[in-house]
Amino acid sequence: MTEAAPTPAALPPHVLERADVRSAIANHDFGEVFRLARLHGKVSYAKIAEAIGYKREHIGKMARPETDGKGARPRITQHRKILEVVDGLRIPGHLAGLTPRPWELERGTTISVPDDPSTLIAQGGSGLWDVAEVLRRTEMSNINSAALESIEQGIDQLARAYPYADADYLHERTRNGLQYVTKQLEGRMTLRQHRELLVDAGWLFLLNACVQYDRGQREAANLSKAAALRIGDETGHGEIKAWAWEIEAWFALTQSRWPDMLRSVEAGHSADQTHSVGVQLYAHKARAAARMGDARLVRDSLDAGRARLDRLPRPDHPEHHFIIDPDKWDFYEMDAYRLLGDDERAATHARSVIRISTGPDGTEISPMRAAEARLTLGVAAARTGDIEEAVALGTTALAADRKSLPSLLLVANELDRELRSRYPRETASRDFHERVTTITRGATTPELPF
Repeated sequence: MTEAAPTPAALPPHVLERADVRSAIANHDFGEVFRLARLHGKVSYAKIAEAIGYKREHIGKMARPETDGKGARPRITQHRKILEVVDGLRIPGHLAGLTPRPWELERGTTISVPDDPSTLIAQGGSGLWDVAEVLRRTEMSNINSAALESIEQGIDQLARAYPYADADYLHERTRNGLQYVTKQLEGRMTLRQHRELLVDAGWLFLLNACVQYDRGQREAANLSKAAALRIGDETGHGEIKAWAWEIEAWFALTQSRWPDMLRSVEAGHSADQTHSVGVQLYAHKARAAARMGDARLVRDSLDAGRARLDRLPRPDHPEHHFIIDPDKWDFYEMDAYRLLGDDERAATHARSVIRISTGPDGTEISPMRAAEARLTLGVAAARTGDIEEAVALGTTALAADRKSLPSLLLVANELDRELRSRYPRETASRDFHERVTTITRGATTPELPF
């Protein structure tokens, strides 16, 4: 197999080895990659434009320094365009958090093999790797079990911090984790260790997708989710695949894409049948069914999810984001019953959610769940004529420091509609509507960096 043909903008090895270039690639800051390519590799913007199919002027805008007074430079976030840049500049896939690109697989020295392979074997395998040498090399490693265990512990800590930790902090830590794991994948290791590191990267991509979506980074979140799904496919890790589909179901739910949501739920169930992710998939199905007005499907989904949950052991760390605990079931039933108009049952579950989400010292250990529970109580109050209580609960929910914007706005908009339909002339209704509108505008600002 011949080596892949070079492109006009293929980055020289000495450029790809630079720490600043690798950092920019890992962060998907391709404008900075373009700038550094011209500075250190003498790769012109015209050549980059030719290689990736962009206008030269656009390359220049992306590469301009952000300190030139012209504001944030444009970023590339769409998965398809990222692949075009990676391929056009011949950036190895692992540096960008991707699997090896097709042109990478085409590299390597061409081995001349006789027409009759039996001749080569009879001559002692001259020119072929000796089996013993292959086995020796698969046991060589620059990473040990202690380092792998440390990485897994770090990921576990981040997943357990997700319910309450600051979203910006979590975003920074997951990105740092991905950069570290990617760096380790460049080293020498056994096949087992390579798979373990890929699985670690899969979990980090899943967590990153959740945090990015919380912060309003829809495109970046989709990219992280797709990376996790691909790693799940390549490593045969059904649980990672199922959680990637669960995240897609969550995205679809908050964007009112009901058919996509239901397809994602079924794909998640197909990927994994043994872990608690299945409970969350049933919960998403119930929540979507409630929004579609299908009460029977709501109850069937809740019953199936509860049955799956009852078969699982109680987790040691129920706060772990990728482990569904029994206490969270109140949260799902609260959402479904509110949408079905069963305010009494919804309010009962909401009060339970707030109680469970509050520690002995009064600190909220699950502020995102508590915020949505307050919105649920606000909807119930609005329906019973208590506008002051409804607005007070809604305002407190919107003021939460730790929030998932898409999920919060999904329920806040329900309370907003109730208030405006029942009390259209009340100042309190208009004030709450303005608060929701302001947060919505903030959630639709240009995306933050990956």
